Amino acid sequence: MASINHPCPPGACDYEARHNFRAGGRRLEIETATLRVEETTTMKQMKSDVIDGGEEKGIWLTWKDVWVTASNTTGKKKKKENINNANGSRRKTILGGLTGYAKPGELLAIMGPSGCGKSTLLDTLAGRLGSNTRQAGEILINGQKQALAYGTSAYVAQDDTLLTTLTVGEAVYYSAQLQLPDTMSKEEKRERAEFTIREMGLQDAINTRIGGWGIKGISGGQKRRVSICIEILTRPRLLFLDEPTSGLDSAASYYVMNRIASLDRKDGIQRTIIASIHQPSTEVFQLFDNLCLLSSGRTVFFGPASAASEFFASNGFPCPALQNPSDHFLKTINKDFDDNQDIELGLAGTQRKPTEEAIEILVKSYKSSDLNQQVQAELAALSTQGNGMVENQRGHASFHTQCIVLTKRSFVNMRRDVGYYWLRLVIYVAVALGLATVFYDLGMSEESIKDRAALLAFVSSFITFMTIGGFPSFVEDMKVFQRERLNGHYGVTAYVIGNTLSSIPYLLLVSLIPGAIAYYLPGLQKTAEHFIFFCIVLFSCLMLVESLMMIVASIVPNFLMGIITGAGLQGIMILAGGFFRLPNDLPRIFWKYPLHFVAFHRYAYQGLFKNEYEGLRIAGKSGEYILRNIWQVNMSYSKWVDLAILLGSIVVYRVVFLAIIKGTEKMKPLVSSLFSGPPKRSNHIMVNPYATPLQEGAT
Repeated sequence: MASINHPCPPGACDYEARHNFRAGGRRLEIETATLRVEETTTMKQMKSDVIDGGEEKGIWLTWKDVWVTASNTTGKKKKKENINNANGSRRKTILGGLTGYAKPGELLAIMGPSGCGKSTLLDTLAGRLGSNTRQAGEILINGQKQALAYGTSAYVAQDDTLLTTLTVGEAVYYSAQLQLPDTMSKEEKRERAEFTIREMGLQDAINTRIGGWGIKGISGGQKRRVSICIEILTRPRLLFLDEPTSGLDSAASYYVMNRIASLDRKDGIQRTIIASIHQPSTEVFQLFDNLCLLSSGRTVFFGPASAASEFFASNGFPCPALQNPSDHFLKTINKDFDDNQDIELGLAGTQRKPTEEAIEILVKSYKSSDLNQQVQAELAALSTQGNGMVENQRGHASFHTQCIVLTKRSFVNMRRDVGYYWLRLVIYVAVALGLATVFYDLGMSEESIKDRAALLAFVSSFITFMTIGGFPSFVEDMKVFQRERLNGHYGVTAYVIGNTLSSIPYLLLVSLIPGAIAYYLPGLQKTAEHFIFFCIVLFSCLMLVESLMMIVASIVPNFLMGIITGAGLQGIMILAGGFFRLPNDLPRIFWKYPLHFVAFHRYAYQGLFKNEYEGLRIAGKSGEYILRNIWQVNMSYSKWVDLAILLGSIVVYRVVFLAIIKGTEKMKPLVSSLFSGPPKRSNHIMVNPYATPLQEGAT
């Protein structure tokens, strides 16, 4: 087993000595840093013995000869970047034959310059590679290929995708209600949420909104800690973090990483932590147990973080005095600026070598080093130690609980997000006032036949058309859903039901207030039945447009392209609805068959026309005559059938949205398996056997 009792890195010791000098000229012996590392190691080893002997064993993660390739979109062939598969197609190598391990109670940091493969390696280990990549190699959990049960692993993405309208306490507590099983009471879940918040040092911000556009909230470092809180509620034993310090200053980075590194000392769970990190400070670097240093997808160094400086120095690249070791490592292996920068070899003023040559020296040296032999020996020991399957199955909240919690959370988010419904309500009221004044007191003249139809068509077409204004807010909701769904927090059906139920009160409000203004002032039929029917049709159209935009969002996640797509689809359906061009005048191909019968505007127009004209006599013409001969309305069924079709269409649209999401989830593994193939020099095929699973049994 590799030891981490190495001397303090030269750069780190010089950095610490410099700060002690600034503090008051006191001199601190270098052995202090070494003792601190040894003490931490001893404590972790002792804790490992205790935890492993308890109810839950730690998770050992090993990977051997892992390759990842992706389609080369540039079409340019570069040395060592493209390989040919069995079909002769050209692909780009992202990771090339990586080997390593992660152990319980230790923090493994994956470092390297931008584009070196840090996030790709993390996604590979977490089973999150995209369908356009191919993966090969052997990845084992406790010596076996297996899928982890829900709650035993967690992944914290680089972006903090959170509901900005919720407070820190609400965000964590709602997530606790969704993730933790029903065997725990609400009070126990609240205590778990509050304990987790205290673990990450967020107790002072528990009642502060997360904040976003137009809402002042918590800082970037606090948002990162909220994301971590949400993912560690289930007490996972394997934790992946993708650049947890990205966008944070030095102090915030240290506090975030220190909280992560000290989690096991607070909850007594021996975690295996793997984090990709870009450029840590000296203080953050000292928190690492092991270091995996990558360059262009190849391993430059893997071993104890405290041994990295010695490794670089032994190969002619010593860390200069008073310099952060991680800065020195990244500068040495970053070839992006190789045309303008050389790397020093040996002492200052001596011979210099290009970065590419320095990388080759380090890669070859590592392959032949004792460190690499220790890694191979560690892999052999971990693969045969017989820990076996991870059997700790964690329960979910029931489907009923998920629906209730998601409905409550979505309702609160919609109430606090001004752009979701409130701004639209103001615009709808303004437009309704415009309609009421333009069409005021229509009367019973010949012209009112056309005017009534124009008013009703405008309401069911263009007022509902403006529902696409809430698309950006829904896209943000979808991002949160995708993150939570990918981590298995709840099922797709529960999300669709929660979103639907929470939106009904607001859509009813948006239908009643503007509807009353636009209905009574122009002088439409004033009975309660006619007004209620009018509002229900308006409500149905609003919900249908929202459902349509949900479908668009599931296919086109970019909100600008989504708005354009949604607007285009609605425009086409309005044209085929039967008002701007009467049904008998529509071209038979496409516009009448099938679009006229598919577009929900047809049933909205016909239902509203029947609701208004039936029972009236205008300019000597009966309402039935106007409907049949002027507007060519199908009179073989009543207006309630049109309303039933609209309500049924809402269900159909929501089911289509559900089917698209679930179909996408089912298709991704199939696509990945089809594209899985062994790149050159690989004999072990791996198709994500231990990917962080979606909720089993959720529908």
